[in-house]
Amino acid sequence: MNDLNIRKIALIGCGFVGAASAFAIMQSGLFSEMVLIDINREKAEGEALDISHGLPFAKPMKIYAGDYSDLEDASLILITAGAGQKPGETRLDLVKKNIAVLKSIIPQITHYNRDAILLMVANPVDILTYTAAVLSGYPENRVFGTGTVLDTARLKYLIGEHLQVDSRTVHAFILGEHGDSEIVAWSSANISGVPLQDFCEMRGRFDHKQTMMDLAESVKNSAYEIIEKKKATYYGIAMSVRRVCEAIVRDEKSILPVSSVQHGAYGIEGVALSVPAIVGKEGVEAIVPIHLSEQEISNLKQSAQTLKNVLETELRD
Repeated sequence: MNDLNIRKIALIGCGFVGAASAFAIMQSGLFSEMVLIDINREKAEGEALDISHGLPFAKPMKIYAGDYSDLEDASLILITAGAGQKPGETRLDLVKKNIAVLKSIIPQITHYNRDAILLMVANPVDILTYTAAVLSGYPENRVFGTGTVLDTARLKYLIGEHLQVDSRTVHAFILGEHGDSEIVAWSSANISGVPLQDFCEMRGRFDHKQTMMDLAESVKNSAYEIIEKKKATYYGIAMSVRRVCEAIVRDEKSILPVSSVQHGAYGIEGVALSVPAIVGKEGVEAIVPIHLSEQEISNLKQSAQTLKNVLETELRD
């Protein structure tokens, strides 16, 4: 077993998402060492230099460009490498390209490190999380993806705006695929313990059905809208990455909707998707079976089937 440095993180892929994630991680003060790895070494060097120049305003940290041998003692390895989503593309459209990228990366990781936590950030995150678990042979609790952590944050933000309350007091989850088949767990949503519909009525909002449909669509279309306007999304996912890293490094046992390989939750098997999970220093420590309506469970199973169909096609090829 490698002697891992709990305060060392490695980030593979220095595109928009990778660079923004590295910046957010630097500001977090969670780590004392961060190595950036990219197929374009100069890009990694440039990002490391640029971010390092902000260190006088942050916490002491060693940030540098490296290669796969530098993974040896990293406790956490982030994979952001891969093709980005273009205007008009869905996340599932990226499957072939990014599975090929992953197949080139995973053997390099496992050659140098078999004991870290692998956090998948690249899209389609659910398909790549499952593929990484299969290819790496790592214990499944240590291979998971950011999943719907960002979608859930988008939902909380929009509900907070709609009801004019602090989004941090909104308790609600997006589950399933990080993509078009995702679902909102409306039946368990609440504002500081007050059921969502009751709180809506307290705030003079009564058109529940239409509002729920509109909010769900807004979350689902957020990435498309941002990509249409500025070609890529990266700040929101960077903050999501930082949040998951906090839960791991601090062993917080936080409940986050990360994407992990499922074995029976809500009757779902053999696919990675997002359900609430306890996240700590061992990775995904347990699945949290929140209350869902029969319709929500049915929709979640449909989301799982959507992903399974893609996986069966890709892994067969």
